[in-house]
Amino acid sequence: MNILTKIQSGTGQLALLIDPEKTKNEDLLRELIKKAEFAAIDFFFIGGSTVTRKEMETVVSFVKTHSTIPVVLFPGSSNQLSEHADALLFLNLLSGRNPDFLIGHHVSCAEEVLEMKIEVIPTSYLLIDGGKMTSVAYVSQTTPIPRENKSISLKTGIAGYLMGQKLTYFDAGSGALHSVPTQLIKELKEKIDTPVIVGGGIKSLEQIKAFKNAGANVIVIGNKIEENMDFLLDIEAYQKSSFRND
Repeated sequence: MNILTKIQSGTGQLALLIDPEKTKNEDLLRELIKKAEFAAIDFFFIGGSTVTRKEMETVVSFVKTHSTIPVVLFPGSSNQLSEHADALLFLNLLSGRNPDFLIGHHVSCAEEVLEMKIEVIPTSYLLIDGGKMTSVAYVSQTTPIPRENKSISLKTGIAGYLMGQKLTYFDAGSGALHSVPTQLIKELKEKIDTPVIVGGGIKSLEQIKAFKNAGANVIVIGNKIEENMDFLLDIEAYQKSSFRND
């Protein structure tokens, strides 16, 4: 099963976001992988706003060596690539108007990506205001869509779908104070047949459950695990509980 098919296969799947800049210690990374496998995480997403090529390749290779969980590249720039990953989210930052993140980075790495033997998934990437300035908004020099303006978010998601994007990724950004509104995901999926990934500001099992019920195919957790790795133990209990299936 390829990665896109796996993402499409159900709702409430979980991805652990690993920022290579923050996981340079191999012992820490090894412990993170062990707990992620115990928690039955579905995917590792690897990337960050200012990660170098060397950092990316080192962490991807390490994770692939020590785990069978699929590794998906979540790049912040055109240099964040590794042929050892299983798939690449080829992100179009449609919520902004910075040409570098609409097409510039894509042109820079196009030939290399074409030659890589990994699955490439065209992805609409939409930043939603999460209540604070995030690294991705600062680095991309784009303004997130206002949280309360659901109409713009919906129309942007639909536009990406009509342009041929295979996924829609709503992100409030790392460390966001507020996560993406669950109603936004529900309404988009009522309008178009697109798999949805959601991340940013997800800090509790209740939020995970709410996003699953709203129809999110993949729920991405990053900053919460950086702050408290043992949250993965709570996720393991959630995965086995009736709470997940209610």
